[in-house]
Amino acid sequence: MMKAQTISLKCINTGTTIEVAGGITLSEVARQLKPQLPFRAICARVNNKTVGLDYAVYSPKTVEYLPKTTASGERVYIRSLCMVLYLAVHELCDGAGLRIDHSLSRGYFCHLTGVESVSAELIGRLRARMQDIIDRDLAFERHERLTDEVIEIFEKQGLDDKAGLLRTTHELYTVYYSLDGLCDSYYGNLAPSTGHLDVFDLVPYKDGMLLLGFEPERPDEARRPIAQEKMYKAFTDYVKFNHVLGVHNVAQLNQAVLHGYTPQLINVAEALHDKALARISDEITRRYQGGGARVVLLAGPSSSGKTTTNKRLAIQLMTNLLKPQMISLDDYFVDREHTPRDASGEYDYESLYALDLELFNSDLKRIISGERVELPTYNFESGRREYNGKSIQLGENSILLIEGIHGLNPELTSQIPEEMKYRVYVSALTTITIDDHNWISTTDNRLLRRIIRDHKYRGTSATETIRRWPSVRRGEERWIFPYQENADATFNSSLLFELGVVKVQAEEILKRVPHDVAEYSEAYRLLRFLSYFEPIGADLIPTTSLLREFLGGSSFKY
Repeated sequence: MMKAQTISLKCINTGTTIEVAGGITLSEVARQLKPQLPFRAICARVNNKTVGLDYAVYSPKTVEYLPKTTASGERVYIRSLCMVLYLAVHELCDGAGLRIDHSLSRGYFCHLTGVESVSAELIGRLRARMQDIIDRDLAFERHERLTDEVIEIFEKQGLDDKAGLLRTTHELYTVYYSLDGLCDSYYGNLAPSTGHLDVFDLVPYKDGMLLLGFEPERPDEARRPIAQEKMYKAFTDYVKFNHVLGVHNVAQLNQAVLHGYTPQLINVAEALHDKALARISDEITRRYQGGGARVVLLAGPSSSGKTTTNKRLAIQLMTNLLKPQMISLDDYFVDREHTPRDASGEYDYESLYALDLELFNSDLKRIISGERVELPTYNFESGRREYNGKSIQLGENSILLIEGIHGLNPELTSQIPEEMKYRVYVSALTTITIDDHNWISTTDNRLLRRIIRDHKYRGTSATETIRRWPSVRRGEERWIFPYQENADATFNSSLLFELGVVKVQAEEILKRVPHDVAEYSEAYRLLRFLSYFEPIGADLIPTTSLLREFLGGSSFKY
């Protein structure tokens, strides 16, 4: 009998190199290291690529075990919860289908198809069945088979959306999972077993239910939902639009592209943006004519398309015979040495207090009163405010548009009467799904936009953008998202076709991320995600499109 080959494994968590038998799984290694690991691992990073703990080691590797509280760990946790919910639905609701639409209200908005109604009593039974599945600590079993065979498995289970997607990806082999004999696919790794899912909740929400994971700050507690009525409406309005076009998942988008319907998709999606902005403009005009809405505050998270939205809204207001004038909050940054710092010691430009609030409110009051006011310009190279003779004065039929991430925060304009303000929230709510059990993250959509923009216009590599992104996200969670329901209107800046276009530009940038840096893990994940989309060329996209803010070729001046 041949002796198993010995493999050297460098563990980042312990700072040691250990010798293991070839073919050992990361779960087995984790059991050996258990006294030295201060947490229960849910996945791992091998050579800067996130993998499941069923990963078998056959050659020397660098391994870092990850808890559920990391970004990668939380994604694994939520995917695994989704499969537990699917199994519960399969066992309790004969013939019903599960559709997980979108992240909303701090959870994941789910629908059941093929049932008359989703009652609180049914949701309670599903929750109890999920808990039973978790208590039984069932294994998530990973399989890899010929794609044609996986398509047949999915079709037998009624998962036609997954089968349709596999037909457009042209992969020879496909990975899928089984749980207690039920098969499914998730575009990322799952936990080793259901016992790792120690905290969750399932609650009624609108005409469906909300699946909730753990609270990041208190990982032993389930998240609590928050009211997001305006976001819900913006999301559902776009879902209806997708259904009219017959495109509500990636398989259908790919089919539309392959059959030559790309120009129609682009034209209709762009027209929807125009219509939404015209509707917002009409409402602002009505308020203006009624004596209010002298100041329009437009806010949103990074790469949501605020700048182009502001410029296109200005055009719509001009067609209503108003004269928009614009201010950017970025010009009111304090001098760099006075900028607050985040927990890692870096400048926190997402903080409200990175702005000179006293100067901004003083200038704003003078502008509203009719004075001519000289405006500052922030020099990002020197980190100083400068005055270059740029001034503003509101005349007859003038309206002021202010764009910046803090526009919905009441503290920003605390000295301005409420009736004079109209607030617009811009968010890239991606409303198509990969398939019925895999949604598309709005955050990923924005990150891809930012990677392209930073590369094109700021000379910043994808590595640096990815490295900075967690800090940006922390700032959004603290300074932007808590105020989004303050908006008078919500504008969804996503475009149905955009990820096919983004794929073409982002892939080449992401491929330049070195394999020996931690950011490679995220770059690899995004490349894998983009692989599901058919490419769409940018040549048919109008020069006024919001997407041009990131791709280039816009007729607007930035």
